Amino acid sequence: MKILAIHNFHRKGSASGDDQVFNSETSLLEEHGHKVIRYSVTNDSFDKAGIFDKIVSTFGMLWSFKNYNAIQKIIRDEKPDIVHVHTFFPLLSPSVLYAAKDAGLKVVATLHDTRLICPCATSLRSNQLCNRCGDGRYLRMCKYKCFKGSVLQSFLVGGIFTFHRLRRSFFKKIDRYICLNDNQIQLLSDIGFDPNKITKKYNFVPDTDVDISLKSEVILPDRYVVFYGRLGEEKGIRTLQKIWENLSDIPLVVMGGGPLESEFAIWSKNYEQVYYLGYTQHDKCLAIVKNSEFIVFPSIWYEGCSMVEIEAECLGKSLVATNLGFSAEAIEDGVNGYKVPLGEVEKFIEVIRKLWNDPEKAQRMGLNARYDYEKKYMPNENYEQLISIYKSTLCEEIQLPQNRNVIDGL
Repeated sequence: MKILAIHNFHRKGSASGDDQVFNSETSLLEEHGHKVIRYSVTNDSFDKAGIFDKIVSTFGMLWSFKNYNAIQKIIRDEKPDIVHVHTFFPLLSPSVLYAAKDAGLKVVATLHDTRLICPCATSLRSNQLCNRCGDGRYLRMCKYKCFKGSVLQSFLVGGIFTFHRLRRSFFKKIDRYICLNDNQIQLLSDIGFDPNKITKKYNFVPDTDVDISLKSEVILPDRYVVFYGRLGEEKGIRTLQKIWENLSDIPLVVMGGGPLESEFAIWSKNYEQVYYLGYTQHDKCLAIVKNSEFIVFPSIWYEGCSMVEIEAECLGKSLVATNLGFSAEAIEDGVNGYKVPLGEVEKFIEVIRKLWNDPEKAQRMGLNARYDYEKKYMPNENYEQLISIYKSTLCEEIQLPQNRNVIDGL
């Protein structure tokens, strides 16, 4: 099978989950003998552009003629069987969906976040869950400065999504949605997406050997708990800080970078039990995680299918996480981890202390986590699911509207 895979990469060094999934999934397809044509852009190109090109790119977020034409040319030249779109915002624009459909191809889209409901993709407003824009009235974003705290940027993004909501772009130009958890499916169904076009498929991580000796390159306590990943508001960094302000006797190792890294680095210096290592090379990071007692993950947004969580399970580590999004269905209380209600700092403290004081239970739960990984998140099973999705999408009959007066778009 020949697959055209399309993705808008985040900035270099962001280590975003959707970037990781795009790379690992396309490589997996190639390992199984399929031809993958990759088409991608990166947000770094916007940062490096001059003022004129930035203006052009900003308008191109509504409709990118450049990317529309490029996709059409690739389709003419390569004749792929199917198109798989991962992230299209901001630079690719929904024009890539139209390019594929105008060429008569089926389109599969992996929804790595809640962007089709919330244009900011986080479903957060002032660090509180918010899905009000699911009704399509995106311009309310201006009132709350939802996009990067700016009225102007909120207006631009709200306008883009309003235009495509009116055109029904995301309803009509995608043949199959790959969702990453049940919560995501429910959110989409609630605002009118066809549940018959939605399939759930988890992400995967390869099963790799970890060199524990790499951990010795960093001086750490014999026992510790780990948080690793992006240091952003949505990951619950504020909650993490509040937890460890009350856990002076339990060492915490934090690895990763992001918008809050400078602030977190300053905060961590006030607490002897907190070891902030910043960005850590992946193999060293995994060695440190492998040697930990368990992982804490106090996210405050709807995680899609957290690569951190499934990677932790791969390493045989249990999780203490917020009972939200992917974690709500991935964790079975007392079996492979514990779930804590959103934002309940005292409950997090209670559960973390309980597990810390029972290392044998933490180890048993880690073994259960490893079993859960082997059952759900390994590459070969993921490949079979993905190919099945492609084949079933290609075999679907094109359903014409019963009302022949219906116009596709405006």
